[in-house]
Amino acid sequence: MDEIEVLQHSFSDLYINTNKDFYISDERYVNSLRKINPCDKEEFYQKVLSIPHRETSYSMNYKGTYFRIENVVSISGPIYCLRRMPQTVPSIHNLNFDHRFVQYMLSLANQSGLIIWAGSTGSGKTTSISALLAEYLNLQGGFAYTIEDPAEMPLDGEYQSFNGSLGFCKQTEVNKDDWGSPLKSALRSKPRYILIGEIRTPDAARECLRAAISGHLVLTTIHASTITDAISSIVKYASYSMSETSAYDILSRGLLSIVKQELYGVENRRRPRIETLFANPDINKACQIRAIIRSGKLNLATSIEMQSIKMTQGSPLF
Repeated sequence: MDEIEVLQHSFSDLYINTNKDFYISDERYVNSLRKINPCDKEEFYQKVLSIPHRETSYSMNYKGTYFRIENVVSISGPIYCLRRMPQTVPSIHNLNFDHRFVQYMLSLANQSGLIIWAGSTGSGKTTSISALLAEYLNLQGGFAYTIEDPAEMPLDGEYQSFNGSLGFCKQTEVNKDDWGSPLKSALRSKPRYILIGEIRTPDAARECLRAAISGHLVLTTIHASTITDAISSIVKYASYSMSETSAYDILSRGLLSIVKQELYGVENRRRPRIETLFANPDINKACQIRAIIRSGKLNLATSIEMQSIKMTQGSPLF
């Protein structure tokens, strides 16, 4: 048995099987694991078992550190996949993004519409979009409302903004995949910012699109490997409760940006690699991106490349 506790080990993901074996990343090799035997192994395992939940995804607080848990049923029994959440939200300036990209994203703080952060599992999209929301609150204050399943980053609480005003964030969790009720509550609360956790249900997609054209700045994540896949996925989900044409139209009117992120490098030294697409935030002006999305014919490669060149050169995007 190790002499140190679980939290003293360096890891972002922890896997526990029915034999109470604990596995974390082996930092010497990419995608490999190693077994650990912390001194509080039994205490930690019992804490995982004791968390009441109705869904396969839920959160746990262990000695002040939050974990997102995926309860996966295998042929040999449940497997617990735990993602360790930071105790504080990192600054967007410390996530190794290009400063021109960061400055553009921060320039959207006064806009209304939809920011989508796409990527695969473990790509850092939740960390990045949470850091962006926290920076909006640090810059200008205001009220933010999150709707998550489950809550992941420690966004809840008060923010002292740089302009001398206050910001406040209220985090909520979805119950039984009911995205409509908390969003209605959010809109009645008149938040400046709304963060909707990863879109993986038709209800979440529908409510996200509706919120994006309601005068708020909405931030969300989605599991997708390309920008085109992100658009197609959100439209596909939303099409369960509206026509595909309507979904493309609402998305085209509400969209501000899509960021597709992946991480490269070994554990604890990984850096983001992004691809971006931006729509003109001035909806009164013509925008080729909005027109392409509205058509449903997502021929976006040239537009993505041209915007990337402009950003690298420091030229205006619109």
